[in-house]
Amino acid sequence: MTGQALSATSLSGRIELTCDFCVVGSGAGGAMAAAVLAAAGAKVVVLEEGHHHTRRDFNMQEGWAYPALYQDHGNRTTADLGVLLLQGRSVGGGTTVNWGSSFRIPERTLKFWQDQHRLPIDAATLRPHYEHVEQRLNVHEGRTDDVNRNNAKLFEGAKALGYEPQLIRRSVKGCARLGYCGMGCPLDAKQSSRTTFLADASASGATLYSDCRVVRLQMSAGKRVDEVMAEAIMPPNDNTTGATLVVKPTRGVIVAGGAINSPALLMRSQLKAPGLGTRTFLHPTVPIVGLFDDPIEGYYGPPQSVACHHFAERGAGKTGYFLETAPVHPMLSAVAFPGFAQDHRDLAAQLPFAQATIALLIDGHGKDHGGTVSVSAHGRSKLKYPIAPNLIEAGKHALATMTRILFAAGAKEVVTLHREPLRLKSVADVGRLQQQAFGTQLHTLFSAHQMGGCGMGRSGASATDEHGKLTGYDNVWVMDGSLFPSSLGVNPQLTIYALVRLLTQRLATAAR
Repeated sequence: MTGQALSATSLSGRIELTCDFCVVGSGAGGAMAAAVLAAAGAKVVVLEEGHHHTRRDFNMQEGWAYPALYQDHGNRTTADLGVLLLQGRSVGGGTTVNWGSSFRIPERTLKFWQDQHRLPIDAATLRPHYEHVEQRLNVHEGRTDDVNRNNAKLFEGAKALGYEPQLIRRSVKGCARLGYCGMGCPLDAKQSSRTTFLADASASGATLYSDCRVVRLQMSAGKRVDEVMAEAIMPPNDNTTGATLVVKPTRGVIVAGGAINSPALLMRSQLKAPGLGTRTFLHPTVPIVGLFDDPIEGYYGPPQSVACHHFAERGAGKTGYFLETAPVHPMLSAVAFPGFAQDHRDLAAQLPFAQATIALLIDGHGKDHGGTVSVSAHGRSKLKYPIAPNLIEAGKHALATMTRILFAAGAKEVVTLHREPLRLKSVADVGRLQQQAFGTQLHTLFSAHQMGGCGMGRSGASATDEHGKLTGYDNVWVMDGSLFPSSLGVNPQLTIYALVRLLTQRLATAAR
């Protein structure tokens, strides 16, 4: 039995469907939930706001990819415009545009969840689910031949300073190392949810509707959602076509739109739960640029193959961070580079010689409480994310660390991405970083890892319980990264897959 993959643009009028489970979203969480439930014999309908792009569409052009494959056409930011939010939107969600980095959750994060949020989930419980996901995604140990010069500089500098860099495990099969993972893989070498678990769900009979924006969840009585109301939209401008799709799930709704869209949908639907929309975490990401005499050409090769977690734990009261690299494609770099007019042009002209190191701040483990998602009167989502003092301190510390690493790797100059950038000529200039103001609107910040907003907990004061069920409702489950009660401290895709597999297997068993 094979399900269908349909575009809602082919619909007209009002269409009503009945199923066991309606899954909203097709990224890591939604695809896994659909695969597990369909394999258990449930009739599953998956609704995805984005378009169903395939490898034939992935032309490795930034001008096409960001509007086509990202939320808000690549323009999603925090409410104050201070943090650029890179968040996928297509069939496959963020897995279509992520860089393939695959980590298991650190033990320290699991312990934090157990101690602070009373979650009875440990490494042994998650292990078989990680193993299943890693096999299906072809996750393999890091390889030296995956390391381009952009990543090599991070490895060389961190190793020279004793910071213990590591090679990153990646979820690829037959990778040609083109370097355009963030724009969709034209070879389907990157193992996205579209080519793996969503395909598995389809093979078990699940039906997918793309170009289908879920407007609200409708409750007619009690604490049960009876209808999922959606509208057909036409790419590339997302204008509504006039067609509506009403899905009536008999067993339940799986909300898997991501850490901003999931709480926003629940709020738009007038569903209420403790802490809903709060404690949204971003791994606020601080970039820096090293300029070298020899070409780096960081737009070729796997975007991420080296990481450094030496500073993930910095002692009591200090926020940790981890280091990776980002590709230096022209459009992404132009957005990140500071300055205007000739200053900006001069830095962009050095793109072939530029190396980009990034520090991802591990938010939510200290005194910061993350951001808050809300919805406007017109139903649009909004994220307020204050940069707390502990994050400012961590950001400044990370800038100093990355500067030392780049000079140890042979950089001739390091350029910060402050609003008024510093050009550092040697390690002796590191002290200048402490005098430079840091924070929202003062330094380029972005996030590719959105987490929280529907955080799990066992106390009854959390938006979802230990099973992912929305507090106070009978048939609504959240199954994506918004479940995380803090940030992870590593790239989240693998943990989203594994955690959702654990939870949906329990749900499938209970629903029989």
